[in-house]
Amino acid sequence: MSVLTQGPTLLFCPGDRPDRFAKALARADTVIFDLEDAIGPDSKDAARNPVAEAAAAEPDRSVVRVNAVDSPWFDADVATLRAAGVRNIMLPKAADIEHLRALQDFDVIVLCETVAGVMAAPRLAAEANCVALMWGGEDLVADLRGRSSRGPGGRYHAMIEHVRTTVLFAAAAEGKAAIDAVHIDITDLDGLRREAGEAADMGFRAKACIHPCHVRPLREAFSPTDDQIHWAQLVLAESEACGAGVFRLGDQMIDGPLLAHARTLLERTLNDPVKPPPR
Repeated sequence: MSVLTQGPTLLFCPGDRPDRFAKALARADTVIFDLEDAIGPDSKDAARNPVAEAAAAEPDRSVVRVNAVDSPWFDADVATLRAAGVRNIMLPKAADIEHLRALQDFDVIVLCETVAGVMAAPRLAAEANCVALMWGGEDLVADLRGRSSRGPGGRYHAMIEHVRTTVLFAAAAEGKAAIDAVHIDITDLDGLRREAGEAADMGFRAKACIHPCHVRPLREAFSPTDDQIHWAQLVLAESEACGAGVFRLGDQMIDGPLLAHARTLLERTLNDPVKPPPR
């Protein structure tokens, strides 16, 4: 079972905080145990085995973000996870398909967060063991030697939005899932909801987050509203009743693409652990 069938929230948890592992699993749909950015160099070796044990114990709800391929910890991360039977990993700063091919025994969430990684996104998505693409704005700006991914109003710069859609398109072209980047302002729940709603509308399957308080707003943002469900039910019922390829429903002209939107809304509702199926 893919971790991406569990729900739309993926919560990062520092790998050197085993006291938080159970709490994170209780809150989010999937937990990303982080051996990379969330912990310092002096903690990486000590964190590796506890993370491997925790992820192996919850194989359908756990992902481990290993350290980057060019780091001094990558080989030990992969060897430990392989020995523990961990299946799901996240590969940070991915850019080379050969690195992905060396991980054939893992299901890999590919993290495109460098210029090279964004440019390589279509090739990375095409690899058989790539199960999803995720993008990261902050590392990308660091790679560009920029100052911020967002403007004064808190919204992404146009360049970052371009990267967001580039990764989404690369994943969709290969039939893979796309995961939206984290919202780094912990207290900005309104901005989080707006950003998550945009992601759900555009076709992202999930969004990662860095704090447990983000889980509920993300689930709500990815769940179709009652009005959306009602509209989808009406569209599909009218389509079945009239049998026409194109028909009018209120002020809308309904054709193939809108029928697809309606089906997607109801599929998301049926698969949503928060909102019950429509009656």
